[in-house]
Amino acid sequence: MIPTPLEIPTLRRLIAAGTLTPQSLAAALLDRLETYPDPAVFITRRPRADILAEAATIDPALPLAGMLFAVKDNIDVAGLPTTAACPDYTYHPAQDATVVARLRAAGAIVLGKANLDQFATGLNGTRSPYGAPRCVFDADYISGGSSSGSAVAVAAGLCVFALGTDTAGSGRIPAAFNNLIGLKPTRGRIPATGAVPACQSLDCISIMANSAADAALILTIAQGHDPADPYSRAPHDIALPSHPRLGILADPERYFADDAAYQSLHEAALHAAAALGWTLTEIDYAPFRAAAALLYEDAFVAERLSAIRPFFRAHDQHMNPTVRAIIAGADRFDAADAFAAQTRLQSLRARAMQAFEHIDALLLPTAPTCFTVAAMQSQPMVHNATLGRYTNFVNLFDLAAVALPAGFRPDGIGFGMTLIAPAFTDHALLHLADQLHHSIGAGSGKSRATAQHHTMPPPSNRISLIVAGAHLSGMALNHELTALGATLEETTTTAPDYRLVALATSPPKPGLLRDPSFTGPGIAVERWSLTQAAFAQFVAALPAPMTIGKVTLADGTTHPGFSCEPQATTTATDITHHGGWRTYRAALANP
Repeated sequence: MIPTPLEIPTLRRLIAAGTLTPQSLAAALLDRLETYPDPAVFITRRPRADILAEAATIDPALPLAGMLFAVKDNIDVAGLPTTAACPDYTYHPAQDATVVARLRAAGAIVLGKANLDQFATGLNGTRSPYGAPRCVFDADYISGGSSSGSAVAVAAGLCVFALGTDTAGSGRIPAAFNNLIGLKPTRGRIPATGAVPACQSLDCISIMANSAADAALILTIAQGHDPADPYSRAPHDIALPSHPRLGILADPERYFADDAAYQSLHEAALHAAAALGWTLTEIDYAPFRAAAALLYEDAFVAERLSAIRPFFRAHDQHMNPTVRAIIAGADRFDAADAFAAQTRLQSLRARAMQAFEHIDALLLPTAPTCFTVAAMQSQPMVHNATLGRYTNFVNLFDLAAVALPAGFRPDGIGFGMTLIAPAFTDHALLHLADQLHHSIGAGSGKSRATAQHHTMPPPSNRISLIVAGAHLSGMALNHELTALGATLEETTTTAPDYRLVALATSPPKPGLLRDPSFTGPGIAVERWSLTQAAFAQFVAALPAPMTIGKVTLADGTTHPGFSCEPQATTTATDITHHGGWRTYRAALANP
């Protein structure tokens, strides 16, 4: 039985337990794909036999072992054509894009190449000669784009996650309409080597998944500098407060194209954020809105022409008419216009960034409304501009963003909210998105099934530490962690094969022991994170007989954590039945 929604930690646990294998998971998802009624989701699919053969060779210990993923067809996969949804543009890459190669090395399996708005030019999903993928909730409605097939593939349960690209919202708009997490990472954090550029200085590889935890794991694997990408950047992480100050739209800026349901869902999402203890502050949205208009209405459109100029001059008659008209608009501008546009952008960015002196992040609707396919095709330019009202500025201002499910209209169409903050806050935004996603309770994908609470990987410059005793929050030695700037990431339990003992020390100390022959409920623990320097300082000061080893949690992830020297356990008392150190100490105090 394949779980719903498809989440990496759950699937990994089932594979580790022998309930699933990479082959049986792949076979089940391929069966779903073969009966899925929308033929426009994929442009190219790998043969079933090839996928199953690859699954048979996967090392199950790899972090993405057997996880099928879709790749937007402007990102190279060796052995499959890259079309960018334009048949005349097709070429056959000899090697994977950098991001694809990294994910495959971690055990993930490419399912196929997903449909898109041609040359990633559009936010609606209708600009492809291979058909228009439809919203998973109603085939009369657009899927969103340009990463249309990627979103539908994940939301329909055809794959575990998908790669898209995002220049103006292409990874966020379809995530919203199809009830997914859509991560638009910091520009350059995931290399774009092997991706067909749209606006190369703005393009980002995006991730669509059923949970923020999945997106965070995929980001951790996919990120990292690549010298072959001139815009690539080495990742680091900037923290955000656990109770952030969020900038929201003032009433006059709350535009929903007469969509009363979206307006109500937006209000409900703000209430959910406030209920989490987050502070909401209205901002001046004017500079953000003005910057959003620059992307298609000013000289920035010339970068789209620059990306494919030789092809465009020779083959524009074979392109989608709307895409052709957008790119042809670049001819209105010259180099002087481009420099003037850069100056306008810098001026708007300076004004907009003043908001971040008083807030930590923005919380905005992902899109004002969702259109039917017929309506979209009747006014392709006007409606596309409407869709980008709250997304277009993000890449221009070098911000990170996470779109998250936030409810449904009465007709079932998904609504999304987006958290947006300065570059390299990606992991912090994913943590916040995870909280708000669960608070709103919209579930994930077409099934709307509730995503589980899973361990979020620590930011790239921090190390997780599992604590089980006096370093737990509120207990005697917790100050040793907080003094080093440690952050409590989650309260959870170990895998079921752990015992807890009280060591015969003064004062008593806990010993967390793994016993493969034992099955219990798991031991209550906390996962904290520290900077690398703080972690080293903490470990150096650790007294005997305490040690740091590896601890496996209930979700199957493994992290550094407290253990003890074997000789110290010979006189210890087994206290596993208490379930944790906190309850054991409470029992001693109240016999």
